[in-house]
This record gives sequence, structure tokens and C-alpha cells, in this order.
Amino acid sequence: MRRRLLHLVLAPLAGILMVTAPGPAPAPASAAPTPPGDVYRPVRGPAAPAEYRYLQKTVPGESIPRHAHEEAAAQARQLPTTGGRWKSVGPTNIGGRIVSLALDPKRADTLYAAAASGGIWRSTDAGQTFKSAWPDGWTQAMGAVATGPDGTLYAGTGEPNPGGGSITYEGTGLYRSTDGGKHWKQSGLRDSGAISAITVDPDNPRRVYVAAAGSLYNGGGDRGVYRSENGGRTWQRILTGANEFTGATEIVVQGKKLYAVLWDHRRTPERRTYGGEGSGVFRSGDDGKTWKRLGGGLPARGPDVGRIGLAVAGERAYAIVNKTDGPFEGFYASTDAGDTWQRTPADTKLTESQSTFGWWFGKVWTDPRDAEHVHVAGVPLMSSKDGAATWTADDTSIHVDQHAMIWDPRHPGRVYLGNDGGVYRSDANGDGGWVKARHEPYTQLYSAAISPQDTSRISGGSQDNGSIRSWGGDRFNEYLGGDGEENLINPTDVNNVYACYQYGNCFSSTDGGDTLTYFADKTTFKRRNWFTPVVFDPRDPKVLYYGSEVLNRSTDGGATWQAISPDLSGGPGPDPIYTNYGTITSIAPAADGRTIYAGTDDGRVWVTKDRGAHWTKLAEGLPWVTRVVVDPRDADRVYTTHSAYRSGSGTPHVYGSTDGGEHWRNLSGNLPDAPVNDLVIARGGKLHIGTDQGVFTSGAKGNHWSRLGRGMPAVPVDDIEYDAGNHRLVAATFGRGFYELTTA
Repeated sequence: MRRRLLHLVLAPLAGILMVTAPGPAPAPASAAPTPPGDVYRPVRGPAAPAEYRYLQKTVPGESIPRHAHEEAAAQARQLPTTGGRWKSVGPTNIGGRIVSLALDPKRADTLYAAAASGGIWRSTDAGQTFKSAWPDGWTQAMGAVATGPDGTLYAGTGEPNPGGGSITYEGTGLYRSTDGGKHWKQSGLRDSGAISAITVDPDNPRRVYVAAAGSLYNGGGDRGVYRSENGGRTWQRILTGANEFTGATEIVVQGKKLYAVLWDHRRTPERRTYGGEGSGVFRSGDDGKTWKRLGGGLPARGPDVGRIGLAVAGERAYAIVNKTDGPFEGFYASTDAGDTWQRTPADTKLTESQSTFGWWFGKVWTDPRDAEHVHVAGVPLMSSKDGAATWTADDTSIHVDQHAMIWDPRHPGRVYLGNDGGVYRSDANGDGGWVKARHEPYTQLYSAAISPQDTSRISGGSQDNGSIRSWGGDRFNEYLGGDGEENLINPTDVNNVYACYQYGNCFSSTDGGDTLTYFADKTTFKRRNWFTPVVFDPRDPKVLYYGSEVLNRSTDGGATWQAISPDLSGGPGPDPIYTNYGTITSIAPAADGRTIYAGTDDGRVWVTKDRGAHWTKLAEGLPWVTRVVVDPRDADRVYTTHSAYRSGSGTPHVYGSTDGGEHWRNLSGNLPDAPVNDLVIARGGKLHIGTDQGVFTSGAKGNHWSRLGRGMPAVPVDDIEYDAGNHRLVAATFGRGFYELTTA
């Protein structure tokens, strides 16, 4: 597809704004708030990114277009492939978000796990190790996995758990396999966006029910409860929601009696609305011909009814209800199959377990042998042995943020659990005794750092699993918590490392990360992006740059900092709650020691030719600047990359300039219409880019792009790092860990 240049970036230098940086001065008190007494206070969970990841992937004021990810993937598949084969290099012991679990009825100790953006995985050793059971070339976004009594395996694509500001990658419908995941066939519901639950009738393996949550960004499509009488070949919708954004999240089958949960949820550029009039618990007594919204003590229909989790065990039923804006509303129990409900006694631990984002969970599970033994998904795992009268919380023996649980009927007391840290097994009925899987290579990564001195050293920031490193232990290990963000390894000293968690809370270390020193409080800032950039100067790694709304520079390895720019953004964003916008997102110091480029989240590009004394605005009005890269051999050769899915728009994702940003050229060429997240300059001026659809390569002119390498799954690549001396490229994928490629 041909793309037209954005005229705003083609202005001659004469029309470009120039500003002068402030002289050295201490930051005003309001610009650098005192960090908490315990500065090491990383935040975990889906609210942590605030609006970062969603806004990064969208055009300002526009939502994500329908089928944007699927269409970009199809474009990517049409491109030729060049280069060698990618190799997975871990981590295999960290794990990542598991949204659904299923047991194989024909094979003992065989478990299937659905990773949020990492595909379907199979374990044949009772959850100790997992191997991929899903095609690498298909969407890796998953919502549900289930098995029928005949062993047929079903996978529902598209994650139904909408993060606070994160991207929920949509899927391409339902798939079925009759050989344990070796081969798959598409089974309809292609426009479901996200599938939350699959239930196969235990007495009839050809009767399959699906709870389709629907697209988070676009109304309509395949959403609600569906039934197939022929093993998924054709479908009938048997429960429709109240409006175009009402989807289904649960379907429970008990003979001709069916239970379902419907949920209103929608994400727009301005706000998220995770509840509404269509949310509620529904029951059918005639196999889905007619349905009744259950009341009898449950919250009445209204705009404040958020996500609901439901479990049914005979005549007993349990429901957790959260409010539209996220906090806990109440837990309810029924002893008459849902005719009447009682709100269970107030419990502080249960209330707090949902934090402010109950829409991240919405799950209740009951012990198949004891209906009074109940577990609830939350930040911790909540458990009750007395029918929800009292609760205990487990937030120490397992990772936080629970999403899936299943009992193994072959082993009394054996339970499997899926959360943001992966898969766990308990042989104590889920009341403790949890053991984490040993091999699960589906970590969601935001960044990577490598060392030319030691090719075995890789570190990176991961979703909800902190900053992780390949050294300091037998396997990958976490050395800074929270959502891991920027990671750096000094190219001349492998023990000098840097790591950050959300909002620019950054640390340095001189012993490989064993001990960490907080330095973010030494910088000047009013606003810091969720992913705050920190980079080395290419001439001297003791010189570092740190971007808030101003550019900070350190000449002593991060011990002290000085602001060397004014506010380079257009000012704070419009959101009064999330004020961490209007920030620098990328920094590119040149090898001449004077020239520094910077890009911002509101689409501005700047340059200084005198180490920050004066600044020139090179562009504005662009989409989010994901990366600015300067050629190490030529300070005037510079590239910018940009994010956002753009429905048919000609706005480029990659620009290049050979005159220091006076003029820009569209280098997007034949790239798929997907966010470009990173760019590196390889030998001979070759360009490699990381995108939401993998890694691509081109000559310096950027007119024609090819897929780079074979063997990498169809997974977003958030960061790529290039090591020219050792001929390698390392990619941080959002769902399948690190991949490495030997380059020419």
C-alpha cells in the first residue's frame, strides 16, 4: 500500500521552532516530589500501565479499527522472508499470564493452558513442563481452552480480560483439534473479538457452548452465548445481550439448565466503561430457548453493574459482583439454584482482593467434591471452606492476579491454577501447597538489554514479572519488581546495569543487579511516562540520558542529574486522572558528543546540536514516537518510528532523514499497517524494525521490506537489540519471551 507523507514533517528548517534550554538550576520542589520512604514500591496488576499501552496503539481521538490486528497479520504473511532462523532463548521459568486451563479426558496428567498472548500449551507431566500446541503463524491471543468428553480440544482466541490501559489483542474466532493440538481447524465465530469461555456438554461431545465477549473496541459482531450441535461446524446464538457492547463471559451447563453471565464493556479513546445495563446473571431452564435475568437479591440492572464471576454446583451458586469502575461490590450465594441470593458477610480481605480493577478477574470456582469449598480470583487467591462465610487470602505462595482454575478428577485434591505468573499445581485441594511449573516459555516482555562482552547475558522488563536477568542464578530471575520497563547493561562493564519499573522509577547497580540504588529522585520531572526512556551516550557509558517532560543528563553513571532541555512536549495530556502524558518517549544521542534527538508521546521530534543549550523542533502532529534512532557514523542520518493502528490511513510508521531532520521521507513502503515499536541500524546501513507483527528488514532506503528470519511466532515485538560484533539480534516479544537471530 502506498502511503502519503505527512506534510507537517516536511517543513524547511526556516519554519522550525527553536528554543533555548534553561541554564543549570535545581528543579522546583513541585517538579521532583519526594519519593515514598520505601522507594522500592513497584506496582503490579493491569491498572499499572494506566492508559499507556492503549493510547500508544491508537491514533489520538480514534479507537482501534475492527480487525486491525488480523488484517495487519495477513499483510505481514504476504511479505517475502529473508535471513536465518530465530532461536528462543528464554525465559522458560518465569511464565506469564494464563487465562484458561483444561484437562485431557483421554490422557492422564495432560493439561492445556491458554496464554494471553502466547498461544495454547500442553503439559504431559501434570503441569511441570509445557510445549506449544498451537501454530506459530496464527494469532497468539487467547481467551479460553476446553476439552470435550471425547478428547476434542477447543481454543477460543482473543483475550477477554481488558487491562486498565493495556491492549487486549483480539482473536480470529474458535478452533478445534482432534489430536491434542497437533492440527487445528477453524470452527467459526470469526467476528467474536474475544472468547471468554467454552463448555462442552459432558453427555454429548458434539454439543458445544461458547461465551463470546466480543470486541472491546467495536460494537456488534459475534457476541453473546452460542451453541453448536455438530461439534462447532455451525452455530446458533441462544442469548443476545442488551446492546451492541454486551458480551458473554461465562456459560455453565447442567443438563437442560443453563447459566450465563453477560457483561457490558467498551473501550474508547476517552474512557473505559466496564459495566452497564446489560451486565447480569442469566438462567435458562429449557436448554436455551428462553432466558431469565436472575434477581432475588443480586444487584438490580443498572449502569453500575460491572463484571460478574459465577460458579454453580448443583443447587448452590456463587457470584462475585464488581462495580463498573472496578472496585468490589459484593459476594452473593444461593442455595436454590439462583432463585434467591444472599449477600455474604462483609470481609475486608475479599473486598481488597479485587483492588480497583475487578474487571481483570471475574472468576469463581467450586470444589467438585464440596460445594462449600470456594475459590475466588483476585490479586491474591481467595478461599473459603464454609460457603463464603469466611475467607483466607494466599498472596505469598503464588504469583498475583488469578485467572483460571481446574480440578483433576483422576487425582483427588489436585488443582491447577493459572495467573499472571504462569501455571501452578496444588495437591492440597488448592489450599496451599502450590508448585510452579518448571518450563513455561510465554513471558510478555516490554524491553531487552544485551552485552557485547558476554552474549549469555540478557535482561529485560516483563509484564507483571519485573525486570528479569539471565545471570545471578541457574535460570532467569527477577531482580527488580513491578512491571519491568527499561533495562540497560553497560557495554564496557557487564556488572553495571540499570532497571526501572513503572513511571520512571529507576535504579542502578554495580554488581549485576544484586544491590540496587534508586536514582529517579535525583532527576528533574513533573511528568514521567509509564515506560520512561534511559539511554547511554555512545561515546561514554558514564554519560546517561533520562526523559521526563524534560531531558536529563548524568555524567557520573546516574548518581547526579541535570536538566538540559525545556519541556519538549505540548504540555500535560487532557486526562485529569492520568497526568503522566506529555513526556519524552525516546532519546537518541549521536556519536559526535553534541547532537541529541528526542521524541515525545504527543508526536514531536526535537534535536539539539550543542548538548542541550538550544533545541530545534523538527516535527509535530505525528502519532506517538516509539523510537528515534541516529546513525552512529552520521549525526545527520536519523530515523523515527511511530505506533498506532490506522484504518487505511497513509500516515507513515517509519520516517528517515539524511539532513538532520530538515526534510523527512516516508520509509514505510510495503510494511503491514501495524505499530512499529523499535528500529536498529545494522551493518551496511540495513534497517531492522520490531513491530506488532514481528521483525522486518530493509536496505537503508527503506522502500522495500521483508520479514526477517524464520521460526518466530506471530507475536508482537516490543524491543530489538543489535550486537554488530557478535552478529546477533535479540527481540523482546510480548508473549513468547526472548528470541535471538544470527545476522550477516
